[in-house]
Amino acid sequence: MYYYIARLFFQMVSLPISYHKEAMNLSITSDLIRGNTDMIILAHLTKKESYGYEINKMIQMKSKNRYELKEATLYGTFRRLEESGYVSYYWGDENTGARRRYYRITPKGRKAFESYLAEWDEAVNIISALINQNGEDFNNE
Repeated sequence: MYYYIARLFFQMVSLPISYHKEAMNLSITSDLIRGNTDMIILAHLTKKESYGYEINKMIQMKSKNRYELKEATLYGTFRRLEESGYVSYYWGDENTGARRRYYRITPKGRKAFESYLAEWDEAVNIISALINQNGEDFNNE
């Protein structure tokens, strides 16, 4: 195992620094997005009922193709949201192609979304304070 770690390290060392920065930024961004998948999907469903592929395309479009949910993550999130009572689904009546499972947000899901938004705002405020470059801290607000 140590061989593989060392090999990976030496491969990374030989890459340009810009590559490391881009990979690190993408990793951090992906982790942030993945950690907020419920909120992202609920946000979309507050605007309209939708199906998985359409939601994933919206994520790609709004992220300017910098992020795409893996299918397993997307449908795992739908299952979790459904089990929590945040979304319900119905089968579409398509005349061509495969039937689509459309999701809609429930009243409980709207409340959860509002709660997620409040938590997000709080997290942004805390992180902003922690990385503030003006030398200020929480006590000087």
